[in-house]
Amino acid sequence: MLSPDLVDFTRVTAHSGRSVSNVCLVTGSSGLIGSEVAAFFHSREFTVHGVDNNQREVFFGPQGNTRWNQGRLSRALRRFTHHELDVRDRAGVLKLVQDLKPAVLIHTAAQPSHDLAAKIPFDDFDVNAVGTLNLLEAARRFCPESPFIHMSTNKVYGDRPNAIALKELETRWEYADPAFERGIPESLSIDQSLHSLFGASKAASDLLVQEYGRYFNLPTCCLRGGCLTGPNHSGVELHGFLSYLIRCNLEGREYRIYGYKGKQVRDNIHAEDVARFMFEFYQKPRCGEVYNLGGGKENSCSILEAIQMAEACTGKKQTHRYVDQARIGDHICYYSDLTKMKTHYPEWKPQHSLQDIFQEIVASWHDRLCDTSPSR
Repeated sequence: MLSPDLVDFTRVTAHSGRSVSNVCLVTGSSGLIGSEVAAFFHSREFTVHGVDNNQREVFFGPQGNTRWNQGRLSRALRRFTHHELDVRDRAGVLKLVQDLKPAVLIHTAAQPSHDLAAKIPFDDFDVNAVGTLNLLEAARRFCPESPFIHMSTNKVYGDRPNAIALKELETRWEYADPAFERGIPESLSIDQSLHSLFGASKAASDLLVQEYGRYFNLPTCCLRGGCLTGPNHSGVELHGFLSYLIRCNLEGREYRIYGYKGKQVRDNIHAEDVARFMFEFYQKPRCGEVYNLGGGKENSCSILEAIQMAEACTGKKQTHRYVDQARIGDHICYYSDLTKMKTHYPEWKPQHSLQDIFQEIVASWHDRLCDTSPSR
């Protein structure tokens, strides 16, 4: 059995006599990360096949609709093909992967909300855990040499980060324990903590991806993302923190802050930086690997600080209301320790600053809200 050390899968494939295609298969292709991945790999001369069925609108209502992004990809990417497929459709997933035999399979489709998971537990688990199993088994059967990249979440750690000693500053919480000065490492336990049903279903999928790597020697990795963001996010109250906040600001809507005095901290990473890391892993894959993927301490902010930054970008005051009840399983302070990622892939580091991210999201919402205004 191979260890999760670096493996030259190009050499393995060549010895097996199987040619590597230039097909990239992306699930959740109309979402924030999936659409960015599609565009990034397309720019590297891949033929991109996207799987999406606009389930986000089913989960979150009209504000979660991603058809606009699907249309944008179809217009902008010459070698892009959309597949209206649900990852829970096992037969459909198996057939698609068998037909395409992609060179890389990137799984970003998910039910992404803590709060919603408790209301739809079967849908949540079937999408997040069973859907991932369907894709893993399809990859094992039909393209075992191809890297399988899974968009996991930092919520697999449950509320364990909340047990770390904190200090309260004027606008944020911060780690008081010097062992976590750089943030949360991959060695933090995911066991015996409160996750929310969403965190549990994503932990199940995370472990499956690791196991298919370690048990079957497949080139897999789990990317435990923090706040993934960017201009193509359809942010809603239950998911998509920065995008939703900026939309509220531009539309003059009240923003609700849930618990922790609004000082809870998140690190934010631009979707393009996520796609660039995925490309690095595709080029030099490993077996059953795990990475904490975020903007790191440099790109972290609290909700109070994010409100201030949004106001500075738009010139508009943000109305907000404090709800003195934190979301179940929510983190008080979380930013990713990127040491392992940068050690394994020294060519990669986040290129988009927090200020850049805010400005891009503001510009994107300006354009989208103008496109949907009644006067047009």
